[in-house]
Amino acid sequence: MTKILIAYASMSGNTEEISELIKSNLEPFGYHIDMEEIEHLDIQNLVEYDGILLGVYTWGNGDLPYEVEDFYDEVENVDLMGKKAAIFGSGDRSYPEFCAAVDLLEEKLELCGAEIVQKGLKIELAPETEEDIEHCNSFAISFSKSFEESSL
Repeated sequence: MTKILIAYASMSGNTEEISELIKSNLEPFGYHIDMEEIEHLDIQNLVEYDGILLGVYTWGNGDLPYEVEDFYDEVENVDLMGKKAAIFGSGDRSYPEFCAAVDLLEEKLELCGAEIVQKGLKIELAPETEEDIEHCNSFAISFSKSFEESSL
């Protein structure tokens, strides 16, 4: 059974909402899905998963939130070769670097050998509009398809 991890950091609940939407769209595929906050994640357990979805909000002018800093530093000691990954997050367009933390995590996972299977999902604040919800749903479905393609 395909194992997927959804790990996130959420201060205001926006990124957690996105995580829940993604999870609800992946559940019908029958995957084993674990969901937890990044700061409580045992970094060595990443190798147990076939798919890794990370959610992060962007702090200040494009910075990683403090809850993600340890993960960011420690993940480079983990070989993620053969793991499919994608990053999602929330941000605020009133800051100069919209959702820059998504890009930072994407680059880091790629350096660790993970296959980034799709462009990062960036949502303005909470996923409240129909368009935002559809983007979250499509992101999950697209991630799921990356497993179908690899089993052909």
